[in-house]
Amino acid sequence: MLFLSKEDIKNVIDFKEMVEVIEKSMLIYEEGNYVMPDRISVLNEDETYLYMPCFCGDIKGTKFLTLYPENRKHGEAVIQGVMVMNSPKTGKVDCVMDGAAITSFRTGAVGAMGIKYTTPESVETLGVIGTGVQGFSQCLYACTMRNIKKIHVFDIAKERAEKFKKDLEDELKNVEVVVCENTEDLVKKSELIITVTTSPKPVMPDDVELFKGKHFIGIGSYKPHMREYPKAIFENLKSVYIDVEFAKEETGDLATPLKEGWIKDEQIHSIGKLIKDKSILEEETTFFKSVGMALFDTTIANYVLRKAKEKKIGKEVKF
Repeated sequence: MLFLSKEDIKNVIDFKEMVEVIEKSMLIYEEGNYVMPDRISVLNEDETYLYMPCFCGDIKGTKFLTLYPENRKHGEAVIQGVMVMNSPKTGKVDCVMDGAAITSFRTGAVGAMGIKYTTPESVETLGVIGTGVQGFSQCLYACTMRNIKKIHVFDIAKERAEKFKKDLEDELKNVEVVVCENTEDLVKKSELIITVTTSPKPVMPDDVELFKGKHFIGIGSYKPHMREYPKAIFENLKSVYIDVEFAKEETGDLATPLKEGWIKDEQIHSIGKLIKDKSILEEETTFFKSVGMALFDTTIANYVLRKAKEKKIGKEVKF
């Protein structure tokens, strides 16, 4: 059995190849050529345990994650877990890899896919709300997809935002990073805004003019009680693009607007349509909302496993 750490995964992946894997996964999703049960979620007070199996042809995988919001106070990542890949012939475990790293890198690739198909190629300024692990990954992928020259960041914990700025500057040498005092300032100064929080209430002001002509990628909210976007954004939108159909019920950023009548069901489309047509959305204000799915994890993990074997990276272990 091969064991792959976060560093191993980081050493084998190519960001553009990862985005291509996610695009192909979206087309598989559109065609229905997979087996993916509903995500099993077990709650214990504010702790969440997630179990996500998926089978796609000869690719068999399951991701196990825990989400502990209080981990930040102890210097630990909020998301912990493992990704298990099985042999399609025998079912034995072929590989165990860092599930949090897979989540981070594949979510960055999903965000990049959204950027590729719903934002102009001319975008140069990025705003990121939420400076955790996911926010960092989104910045790296966004800079791969667009020629980003300046990144504005905001977090409710300013010291975390300052550390994020330093780490990002170390990684992206030619990109200016600025910590904003509030999200209104961030949105005003950015063409593309990515939200990466689990906030139960909107993280931006409810100001219609503020959202006009901007491009948004929603990554953070994945439960009905979580909502990053206010009513105002929907007054600017002709359409919303999503990665999976169940996003309409799973995230408060769609469930609430649909319930309140801020947007109609027929205005919500799968980004798979844009991928099939090889077209970039040309609308003044755009919004791509992702909640993710096990199909992404499994296809990305399969890509990582293949690359690791090619490069002879990882550690062979026995039970």
